[in-house]
Amino acid sequence: MRTSQLRRKSKCIATMLSEFGVDYIELTNPAASPQSRDDCEAICKLGLKQAKILTHTRCTLEDAKLACDCGVDGVDVVIGTSQFLREHSLGGKDMVAITKQAIEVIEYIKSRGCEVRFSSEDSFRSDLVDLLSIYRAVNTLRTATTNRGCLKRNNVGVGRVGVADTVGCASPRQVYDLVRTLRGCVSTDIEVHFHDDTGCAVANSFTALEAGATRIQTWSDFTKRKMARMMPTSRDYILSKYKLDQLKAIEDFVAEAVEINVPFNNPITGFCAFTHKAGIHAKAILNSPSTYEILKPEDFGLSSVHFTSRLTGWNAIKSRVDQLGLDANSWPEDQIRQVTAKIKQMADLKVMTLDETDALIRSFHLDLQKSHGQNGQNGESVEKAT
Repeated sequence: MRTSQLRRKSKCIATMLSEFGVDYIELTNPAASPQSRDDCEAICKLGLKQAKILTHTRCTLEDAKLACDCGVDGVDVVIGTSQFLREHSLGGKDMVAITKQAIEVIEYIKSRGCEVRFSSEDSFRSDLVDLLSIYRAVNTLRTATTNRGCLKRNNVGVGRVGVADTVGCASPRQVYDLVRTLRGCVSTDIEVHFHDDTGCAVANSFTALEAGATRIQTWSDFTKRKMARMMPTSRDYILSKYKLDQLKAIEDFVAEAVEINVPFNNPITGFCAFTHKAGIHAKAILNSPSTYEILKPEDFGLSSVHFTSRLTGWNAIKSRVDQLGLDANSWPEDQIRQVTAKIKQMADLKVMTLDETDALIRSFHLDLQKSHGQNGQNGESVEKAT
């Protein structure tokens, strides 16, 4: 039962990502387990309109054959190139043997009509000469065929080469230098894959784009982080390519599927992403949101929230009154200031939740309505008496 539920959720996530606008969806190696293979075949049969289905495999003929048999659009092959991995993961293979193995696998995948991305593993701890040599080899790979006595050379090189910061050790400067150098050596697309062990994954991704990379590998959480980084400089492109108003729904669905919580301080979709509590900030944002928001929440189908604390100003409370549909214009200014003062007093004693703040505002609103009602009744009695 659990397996069928997980597969259903995986298919839903793939569909949501395709509708969102991603170009490729990379799945687990079908050789990893029977369920991985079944999931891969099931998602390939969805017939997604936007996204192509890829699978991530080891650089072996066995993995490549199984991947192609599943019906994927492309295969992302990877093999270790650093001294660490060559010694401890690949049994001491040298770069000549690794290059020969890569070419053999790539030729097979291309013969099956699938796209190929070749990536080194642990790229930033690999020797630069070794990296450039193997990337050149897979980029310019050609086969010779004879047609009516004429020799024809067919380009069977990879569609993309990948750079992987497998252990998360790279700095933005290292990323820029390597990708820039690689850009001058290969004609194909360059894909980058970063880990966040040292907190540089987003910065490294953006730097890679500046250096000439054309593809970024990501997942739900990092998708929005990298998108947040790109929006200030490439807003029109991002808005035209992706359905940003679907981003939060996708993340919430994925978080529920894998049983984790979305951190409150996540960019864009976190609870505090567009939240303001300082009075000076709130007043400026109410007049012009761009004063303190570099991203527009409405681009993502979201809105700003003015969070309450001892720093909250009355302009923020007035805005919250309107958000609650209580018509702030009907409130006398002294009432707005009174409820603000009350909130500040309580916030000095404890952390105020949004629900508690709203309850306090509604309580003041109810008192205000009662006060107006009493005044109206008194006036009506006087009229009748006269």
